[in-house]
Amino acid sequence: MKMFSVAHKTAFVVDHCPYMAESSRQQVECDVLTKSRAQGVIPLAPVSKSLWTCAVECSMEYCRILYDVYPLNKLVSLVSLINYIVSDSEFHILNTWRQEDQSTHELMSALAAVGPPNPREDPECCSVLHGLVAAVESLCKLTELQHEQRTVLMDTAERVANRGRIICLTNAKSDTHVRMLEDCIQETLMDQNKLAAGSDRLMAIQQCELVLVHIFPMGEDALVSDRPKKEISPLLTSEVHSVRAGRHLATKLNILVQQHFDLASTTITNIPMKEEQHANTSANYDVELLHHRDAHLDHYKLFEISPFLCFSDITSGCVLITPKPGDLHMAGSTSRDSGLKETVTLKWCTPRTNSVELHYCTGAYRISPTDVNSRPSSCLTNFLLNGRSVLLEQPRKSGSKVISHMLSSHGGEIFLHVLNSTRSTLEDPPSISEGCGGRVTDYRITDFGEFMRENRLTPVAETAPNPGGRFPADRAKAQLERYTRYWPMIISQTTIFNMQAVVPLANLIVKEALSEEDVLTCQKTVYNLVDMERKNDPLPISTVGSRGKGPKRDEQYRIMWNELETLVKTHAAGSERHQRVLDCIVACRSKPPEEEERKKRGRKREDREERPDKNGTKEPEDRAWQDSERLKGALEKEEQESEVIKDSPDSPEPLNKKPRLAIEEVQPSEKAKGPVSLLALWTNRITVANSRKHQEFAGRTSSVNNKAELYQHLKDDNGMDVHENGKASR
Repeated sequence: MKMFSVAHKTAFVVDHCPYMAESSRQQVECDVLTKSRAQGVIPLAPVSKSLWTCAVECSMEYCRILYDVYPLNKLVSLVSLINYIVSDSEFHILNTWRQEDQSTHELMSALAAVGPPNPREDPECCSVLHGLVAAVESLCKLTELQHEQRTVLMDTAERVANRGRIICLTNAKSDTHVRMLEDCIQETLMDQNKLAAGSDRLMAIQQCELVLVHIFPMGEDALVSDRPKKEISPLLTSEVHSVRAGRHLATKLNILVQQHFDLASTTITNIPMKEEQHANTSANYDVELLHHRDAHLDHYKLFEISPFLCFSDITSGCVLITPKPGDLHMAGSTSRDSGLKETVTLKWCTPRTNSVELHYCTGAYRISPTDVNSRPSSCLTNFLLNGRSVLLEQPRKSGSKVISHMLSSHGGEIFLHVLNSTRSTLEDPPSISEGCGGRVTDYRITDFGEFMRENRLTPVAETAPNPGGRFPADRAKAQLERYTRYWPMIISQTTIFNMQAVVPLANLIVKEALSEEDVLTCQKTVYNLVDMERKNDPLPISTVGSRGKGPKRDEQYRIMWNELETLVKTHAAGSERHQRVLDCIVACRSKPPEEEERKKRGRKREDREERPDKNGTKEPEDRAWQDSERLKGALEKEEQESEVIKDSPDSPEPLNKKPRLAIEEVQPSEKAKGPVSLLALWTNRITVANSRKHQEFAGRTSSVNNKAELYQHLKDDNGMDVHENGKASR
């Protein structure tokens, strides 16, 4: 039963020996406690708390958070009780497992009666071991809930479990001292279980967790090393934390209370609050709250930090895919205190209405401020207790805001409400373009369906052979890990998986062991790719999202070879035959020098022909030079053809002979000038073409300044011009 888990009983053991009176060396300024200081008043010297004071304050914060989130006499999912023990020359039990003793007020009153450690007390007589033995004895005692359940289930009383946790705050001397404490607790557990076996008022301890927190002053080296949870015996597990006193200890216990009771942290940002000293101005503050982890259950489902990520709604099935490290992260979360503490950030959103019932909530969880005495926390709680509610939205860089939570109070208690911000189960499944990858429409849906068919789980009989001594679930996970080492989800992100020629290699390279025939098939696939490159065959390169024609052919093949080498490299480690396939790819990629030089010249020629100017056209000089060269070649060809043709002696004189001579007589002076312009070349070509069709007008060939005298034969002998009606004029 969950109510009788390890979290049901927690025994706090705080060391009260003389060495706990040592200063923590974390100074506290006293003048900040007053708003103003009169002139001439000497400020108080800073003070520092003792190790005992730091331990008591942090342990009380641990208890306060627990009582806030899981109050007694309320309908809660977990009943957590605390037994507080102080240890010096003997143990002092400050409260019992009874519910009326479970409050911070009772504990603080009892601690005030204990007082600070006595530095004059004999250290040889003091030991935290007294308190640890008392804690084990206390865990054997029945709580009211355990007694009630045992009474109800008389026939099956053994179903009621007895588990607990011991948190020890002390100043250990060394790692050897820690091991000695663990051995003593183990012996005490064995002895107490023997006593409980013959008693109706005691229960044998089935599981005990020891959390030992070594506290040392600021500026000193830790004499005890940290150690994660370790199983000492089937009954006892132990973990060690070495922490500096002061704020570091408070942070550590804040993290421990979250781990022990399934709590999570939420930081509310941009809380508008008027300044205390300037009433007309306001500033934004942040407040951190602790609550049950289920308040962010939808958040964790969407951004799950786990070894596997589940993709569904693509085909009729569902499959688990291992993401790359760093691909996934918890959106809206920030890490604090060197990554030891995580908090989900939500932004203050002023509500339009105070009607809480208008919002569709899927859950409500009690909250506890981390820094309950700070002014921002106090203002926020007072604001909520006055009947107001606060909507919280997830911070987003773009798009519309998503309101996911709401803070409101009920019956004098503040709850964090979870609003329904996801799709309802009654709605149709989302489109593939609305998945976690954004509005992407080119998913490899067909390949993903084939991937699921290849990795489908089937029941295995108990008598089935077990190769390698591994369980079927382990073999299935290993196969899934191999298949997903390199598996692009989008068509535009891959080339080789879009090529039919690479399919044989891609299907074989994911196998755990390759045969000689498999190696030959993979090598044959590589040689086919080399032949494709030699023939300059096109590749299925996606141009989605890119401008222009895409990469050139050489660049396409370079991308293809890089991706193929990446795929094979992920499977080549530790396998000799996989390495042979990789060596074949590397050898085929290295081309002879003459082939590389030939390709380099070809690329230079293409660059020169396709080089655009600023307006997107070729350079005018290059175009004029190419046109002139082409025109010169055409003229030379025509002249050669005309020289080859021979006329017979009896044939009449061609019409174009005289104009050609006339043109040739005129051209030498122009040719002697140097380079011929494009206009002169074009004019000459038109003239030659026209001279073949008809005899050129004499006036055009012999004119001076483009002027020719007409009708010379009509002049009389006296130089008179003859005009109309036979009249002459001079």
